[in-house]
Amino acid sequence: MENTSSARRAAQLEAFGRLLDVLDRLRAECPWDKKQTLESLRHLTIEETYELSDAIIRGDLPDLKKELGDVMLHLTFYAKIASEQGAFDIADVLNAQCEKLIFRHPHIYGNTTADTEEDVKRNWEQLKLQEKGNSSVLGGVPSSLPALVKAMRIQEKARGAGFDWERPEQVWEKVQEELQEFQAEFVTPYPSEDNQASAVAEFGDLLFSLINFARHAGINPEEALERTNRKFIQRFQYLESAAAEDGHQLRDLTLAQMDTYWEQAKKLPPVAPPTPGLK
Repeated sequence: MENTSSARRAAQLEAFGRLLDVLDRLRAECPWDKKQTLESLRHLTIEETYELSDAIIRGDLPDLKKELGDVMLHLTFYAKIASEQGAFDIADVLNAQCEKLIFRHPHIYGNTTADTEEDVKRNWEQLKLQEKGNSSVLGGVPSSLPALVKAMRIQEKARGAGFDWERPEQVWEKVQEELQEFQAEFVTPYPSEDNQASAVAEFGDLLFSLINFARHAGINPEEALERTNRKFIQRFQYLESAAAEDGHQLRDLTLAQMDTYWEQAKKLPPVAPPTPGLK
């Protein structure tokens, strides 16, 4: 068993070394690769990360392997460019990550006790505050994160510091409170110019509280919303194709006629959930 494990590790190291060799040659000989900078790769990396996320949501393991390779190439590329500038190389990146993991897991590498996942998270956030530049528990939340994901991270970090509701029922009560406050802004069917800003603020509070409740309920709100997006796309595309087969164009149908197709679409098999273990 030990020999098998050693052989697998050797193969992994050889494959990573091969990636570094290929990238070195591309950087030296390929016109496109030679031209790339940290800034030019940034938007491409964001795109690749979303493609990776999409593969995970679909539970598509073959595609996941491909997208992991694309993201790993980008990470290696950044380190390559930094090494050319004399800043750091991939070894520095990996060693720094290993040191950080060891420092943030004193229950494994030290004498600290952490018997539960919550204990680990709490220790993690406290240790982050000890690191250079971290003066706030929320300081590590990237400002450019999408708002829904950012809300989830903010709440998780606050929980790590001990600032959280004790029971899910309390969070649901907060949702109901925020819903009532939002509804109070709708004096007319839609916000007027006078209360538009207040309505936006209350709607944000309502969304934040719903995300908070989802977290307490063990639901990833980003994943839940994406499933609903996919479900809507599936049903709407059925509506389009079914109407076309009947010789109709959507713009010529009444809402009631479109609703007939929509009810048919609701009988379609549900969108496949992610593969267990790939959350």
